[in-house]
Amino acid sequence: MRLVIARCSVDYAGRLTAHLPSAPRLILVKADGSVSIHADDRAYKPLNWMSPPCTLKEGTGEDEGVWTVVNKAGEKLIITMEEILHDSSHELGVDPGLIKDGVEAHLQELLADRIETLGEGYTLIRREYMTAIGPVDILCRDAEGRTVAIEIKRRGEIDGVEQLTRYLELLNRDPHLAPVRGVFAAQEIKPQARVLATDRGINCQILDYDALRGIEDDKLRLF
Repeated sequence: MRLVIARCSVDYAGRLTAHLPSAPRLILVKADGSVSIHADDRAYKPLNWMSPPCTLKEGTGEDEGVWTVVNKAGEKLIITMEEILHDSSHELGVDPGLIKDGVEAHLQELLADRIETLGEGYTLIRREYMTAIGPVDILCRDAEGRTVAIEIKRRGEIDGVEQLTRYLELLNRDPHLAPVRGVFAAQEIKPQARVLATDRGINCQILDYDALRGIEDDKLRLF
């Protein structure tokens, strides 16, 4: 991971346009190719970002100090450096991934054991399907033989949709799995997360913990 603290301005050109005026900011360049720009607030949420796969080109000559990040859709994030205050790189290695709490881990186990509750003809490929950026909770196939990646949360929020999006981008590069569609499954899904998932073509699935355990109606509610 590369950490750059710089006074810079940022312009995004794609489906929309956006401009960040000159100010000191933190720029993160991760090993997966993603680039994100952060202010000293907003917790973890960046001001602007470019998800992988994308390429970063640092300008030279007349363009020195101008970084251009381009994704596969041709969208551009242009960072104009005025003053670099810090620039360092650190090798973090492979992350072991998030340890699920008891409820999420049990939901994953129950759904994997009863994968047919997602729909007739669904078959399990495996739980904790490992990728270069972490394990996918469940990988399965639908009745038509298409690959489905499932991300399970107790409470479904935007960061969970972003996580599944990264997995889908990576899995769809594998010709043995592509095309891969996503299902975001949780006991509760926040409205903002549902809107983002729908915009990205990801299905949302409400999980009934008791029903999966066979205590009540054993049908999942699909939205």
